[in-house]
Amino acid sequence: MKKFIIDTHIHVWNLEKGRYAWLEGDTSILNRTYEIEELLPEMARTPVAAGVLVQAANTPEDTEFMLETARRHEEIIGIVGWLPLQEPQKVEALLKTRFLQEPFFKGVRHLIHNEQDPQWLLQPEVLDSLGILAANHIPFDVVGVNDDHLRTVIAVGEKIPSLRMVLDHLNQPPVKSGKQFGGWGELIREISSNGKVYAKISGLGTASGNPAGWTAEDITPCIEYVLEKFGTDRCFCGGDWPVSTLAGSYTMHWQRYTEIIHQLLKAEDAEKVFFKNASVFYRLNYQPKPE
Repeated sequence: MKKFIIDTHIHVWNLEKGRYAWLEGDTSILNRTYEIEELLPEMARTPVAAGVLVQAANTPEDTEFMLETARRHEEIIGIVGWLPLQEPQKVEALLKTRFLQEPFFKGVRHLIHNEQDPQWLLQPEVLDSLGILAANHIPFDVVGVNDDHLRTVIAVGEKIPSLRMVLDHLNQPPVKSGKQFGGWGELIREISSNGKVYAKISGLGTASGNPAGWTAEDITPCIEYVLEKFGTDRCFCGGDWPVSTLAGSYTMHWQRYTEIIHQLLKAEDAEKVFFKNASVFYRLNYQPKPE
């Protein structure tokens, strides 16, 4: 099997080592510890060769846990961590004294979808911190879930034109509506005009609204739409494990994503979406493994 894909969206968490507020009271299969050792055997049976860990809590402990995991496993080639964006002086100090020298630290994310204010990113202090990220060539993952989050991304892009951002899970597209994309589609079209914003094709099984019965055909229109709007140079893929297990196995997700991408794109463009674009966006040191 050719192993060449970078999975740009993997989560790990250990409930004994940190607090994950969004899991408190959760009655689903997610409310337990998930470590990378559980995923690696299944990853080995897919075309995924390497992965990027993405924060799951707005805490320094979560970032440290991801870094520890990356140091132990060669399959993990980067992490998207957390910084206290409401404290720009602390952000600058942490970058200078710690994270700019950390080879696995590749990006920053905050759980904005859990904040009451959809314009959380537009606070003056947060904008100052995002400007610091941009000045240090560190990208920002946007985990938005509604149209207001997309409008906020547009505003952030206008205020900090040099900031590279990626829309995690395509900002929850209206999968069930098929080709009638409504406000999401209009906002995606507008955002795509900003060449610093990328689209992460991930989380679409859970976004489908039909976790037990979604198909590749269900999510193909949304993927085709973002590939058309962002182009093949600004899209890449993520598996969203273990959240994705709410809508099927890791293997099944990658079977469907690869099927769709190969159906829509010629081989050289598919390679961009599977690993080349992610390498550029996150500044990853990655070379595909030979068959």
